[in-house]
Order: sequence, then structure tokens, then C-alpha cells
Amino acid sequence: MRHDQANPAPERRVRGDAPFLGAMVAVGLVYVALIVAMLVADASFTSIGAIRDALNDPNIRFSIGLSLITCTIAAVLSVWVAVPIGYLMSRFSFRGKAVIDTVLDIPIVLPPLVVGISLLVLFQTPPGRWLDGVFHSMMNALGFDSIRGITYEVPAVVLAQFTVAAAFATRTMRVAFDQIDPRPERIAMTLGAGHATAFSRIALPQAYRGMTAAFTLAWARALGEFGPILIFAGTTRLKTEVLSTSVYLEFSTGDIEQAVAVSMIMVALAMVVLLLTRLIGFGKGAV
Repeated sequence: MRHDQANPAPERRVRGDAPFLGAMVAVGLVYVALIVAMLVADASFTSIGAIRDALNDPNIRFSIGLSLITCTIAAVLSVWVAVPIGYLMSRFSFRGKAVIDTVLDIPIVLPPLVVGISLLVLFQTPPGRWLDGVFHSMMNALGFDSIRGITYEVPAVVLAQFTVAAAFATRTMRVAFDQIDPRPERIAMTLGAGHATAFSRIALPQAYRGMTAAFTLAWARALGEFGPILIFAGTTRLKTEVLSTSVYLEFSTGDIEQAVAVSMIMVALAMVVLLLTRLIGFGKGAV
């Protein structure tokens, strides 16, 4: 009898969980529906012909190519910076760690326009002007005479994207290293290995998925960056124009359909990159 009386309890718990799970699913579906509704609205507002015209526009084609190049460079630099910072913040305790952790999050919480203004002001200071001149000399030595420095040039686009994207990549890499068990590294160091060996042979290979996630997030964030690029790099056609600023330029001239068409191109590029990165980094089961 006791066994029979114990059976209804799990059933009651399952029935009691139904409203809770239903509420969670409902909230999730509302947000997913909002995203899908925006995409459907964009798709219905424009047309295949408008998207084809955008792809045939030399200005838009230039902005697509420049976006792909600058986003990739910014994402690679972001991961290159995020890996050591994320490892240090995850594995070591030191004085002022909380302050540094706060500073690393500043590009995330600051309005994008403020980031752009700060970069522009930075390169008006003596150290910034010196760096701008050094970079100009380097470009001349390499044969890139058209690049006259950093501000309002293509390097400014990369730097603006990198400044924000690296903050997201750093946060991602810290979480990735936090999830990796540090005991194998400690054992290796007790056997005579140094921090560099423990990092390169034990921690780094296990952080591969985190690096893939950091690259994906940094690339996607760089693609959508607008404010810092507008202030620090400008929106010069066939020079510093990327897809995000193309949307702004088309909208500012009143061509809303063209602006939406460019937006759909950005959505398509972002989805392709996200899907490919997940396939490469996490396997087909993660998609």
C-alpha cells in the first residue's frame, strides 16, 4: 500500500510544474516572436529586386567587402587580446582586480557614440598624434600611400570595432576559463611545468570552444558597430563606408527601402557567419 500511495506524488509534481514551464515557454516565445516579426517586417517592406539593386551598387559592394575585412581583423585581434586577459582574470587574484574588471566592461556599458568621441579625442592628444604619425610612416614604407594615418581612415574602422568587440570577447574568454578545471594545470606545475607550459598545453586546447564563441561574438558585434565608426572613422563613400554606415547613409537620404535592403544583407551575412562558426567550432549537434 505504501508503494501504491507513493506513485501519485511524482504525477502531482509534474502537473504542478506545467504552469511554471508554460510561463517560461510563453516568455521565450514572445521574445522569439518579436525577433521573427522584425525580420518578417523588413522582408515584407523591401523586395528581392531592391536587394539585387543594393548588391549591384558599387558603394554597397565596397561596404560589404570592407565590412568583411575589418570585422575579421577586429575579431582576430579581439580574441588575441581576450585569451591572455581572460586567463589572467580567471586564474589569478591580485590587488586591483575588481578595478581592472570594471574597466574591461566600460566599452560594453558606454554608449557607442561616447566610445567614438573618446577615440577621436585620444588621437588629438600628443601621444595619439605621435602614434598617428608613426602609423602613417609605416604605411608609406609598405607602399600604402593612400592611408594617411588612423583617424578617418580604414584603420579607424578596425580600431573602433575592436575597442567594443574586444570587451565582449574578453568576457567570453573569462567565462570559458572559469569553466575549465584548474587542477590539471596545478598538477603539471607541481611536476615542474611553468605557467606558460600549463597554459599552452593544458588550458588553451580546452578553451577552443570558448575561443570560437569569442570570435563569433566579436565578429558579429563588429559588424553591427555604428556609433564609434561614425564619429572616429566617418562615412566616406568608397573609403570608410561599412554596412552599418551604409544603412545610415541610405536612410538619411530618404531611401528607406534601400536602407532596409542593406539591413537584410547584414542579417544574411551575420546568420551565415554564426552558422558556419557553430558548425566548425561546436559540431553539427550544436546548431
